[in-house]
Amino acid sequence: MSKEFDVVVIGGGPGGYVAAIRASQLGFNTACIDATSDKDGKASLGGTCLNVGCIPSKALLQSSENYFNAAHHFGDHGISTGTLKIDVAKMLERKQDIITKNTGGIAYLFKKNKVTSFHGVGAFKAKAGDAYLLEAKLADGTVEEITAKHVIIATGSSVRQLPGVTIDNHLVLDNEGALAIPSVPKRLGVIGAGVIGLEMGSVWKRLGSDVTVLEAMPTFLGAADEQVAREAKKFLTKETGLVINTGVKIGEIKAGKKDVTVHWTDTAGAEQVSVFDKLVVAIGRVPNTSGLNADAVGLKLTDRGQIDVNDDCQSNLPNVWAIGDVVRGPMLAHKASDEGVAVAERIAGQHPHIDFNNIPWVIYTSPEIAWVGKTEEQLKAAGVEYKKGQFLFSANGRALALGEGKGFVKMLADKTTDRILGVHIVGPFASELIAEAVVAMEFNASSEDIARIVHAHPSLSEALHEAALACDKRGLHS
Repeated sequence: MSKEFDVVVIGGGPGGYVAAIRASQLGFNTACIDATSDKDGKASLGGTCLNVGCIPSKALLQSSENYFNAAHHFGDHGISTGTLKIDVAKMLERKQDIITKNTGGIAYLFKKNKVTSFHGVGAFKAKAGDAYLLEAKLADGTVEEITAKHVIIATGSSVRQLPGVTIDNHLVLDNEGALAIPSVPKRLGVIGAGVIGLEMGSVWKRLGSDVTVLEAMPTFLGAADEQVAREAKKFLTKETGLVINTGVKIGEIKAGKKDVTVHWTDTAGAEQVSVFDKLVVAIGRVPNTSGLNADAVGLKLTDRGQIDVNDDCQSNLPNVWAIGDVVRGPMLAHKASDEGVAVAERIAGQHPHIDFNNIPWVIYTSPEIAWVGKTEEQLKAAGVEYKKGQFLFSANGRALALGEGKGFVKMLADKTTDRILGVHIVGPFASELIAEAVVAMEFNASSEDIARIVHAHPSLSEALHEAALACDKRGLHS
């Protein structure tokens, strides 16, 4: 006999677990099916983000940045460190502790909010009147049949495979392997100059690796504002020391006993051969929909393997919803979480709203990169007349005190209405500063609104204030 629930969420990542908690808060009898396990085979909620993605990568980025600063910048403060060394095992242990605290926190929240958790793989089995019969193949080998009035699919994404290349997480690594390299490789290759490639490349470069990044796209960070991308590349190559090659064509990749040989063609058409101790493949991600048994209930997928949904995350089936990486839009954890909350509230008859134009993007390199809204290139292509205000962190007292005077804030506003259309930051704590811009744009603020708000002094937020002032050519410190 199947267990009956009002709402069943398939997937316990940032979208799924948040959707389950919110649904339960709204009074629905809710369950979540998630297959993620820790190294001991126990349930580990949080999906890719908390286990082998967003959170552990930030832990390693912080550790490597501390090491790099001790080696290269502490002397500027009059601090002598003597002989410096890195204990990679200890660094990885700290990362794992952070993962455990976060995933354990979700388990606690499930218990607190009375969400039933199934540790296993969930899939459709059949329609059951106005509900759906699901099957959960549990980690212990048993199978549970579950009936759900509403189903929220939040199965996330997995690593996009490079044809002809086997990921063994020993020599050829995906994001999970890149987060668990046991010692600093002398030569590290990274295929892909996206978020994962740049962040993982930065971690191991700071710790002493010679890092070469190979990117197929002709431009660097094509999704970002062109000026920001140029500035970021300059700092990543000149100061961090990453070697970044764009417009390359990857040829044969051959793993030996101790190293990996990569044949590639550079942008000029010249044949190149590089040998690496480790190779990270980070060429994007694909939606996890193959195991859902979608055909059993007639769930419609797109040509890209995503679940076909409308603006409210509704699929072609009544009471079947999908969120996060398995649907259209950016593959971002915070986008998935907000969609999860919105779907739970829609099931309850509420009318939440998400503006996809106001979703922030962040890359946690040094300096950090963050943006929200339109780029200059997008505005030009659309024929939108705009004005621009910009301010350098080198003129910001707080940034200089931090030793982080690199980069700038750029604000783009409509030339006629002054409404903020986009904000782009490369510099210290860009991930935190972008929040003010998101709030401003969500409330249709103008650059004048930000210019008239009192910002604390000294603070990095003053750079955003000055950029807003500069939109009307009345900057005070530039």
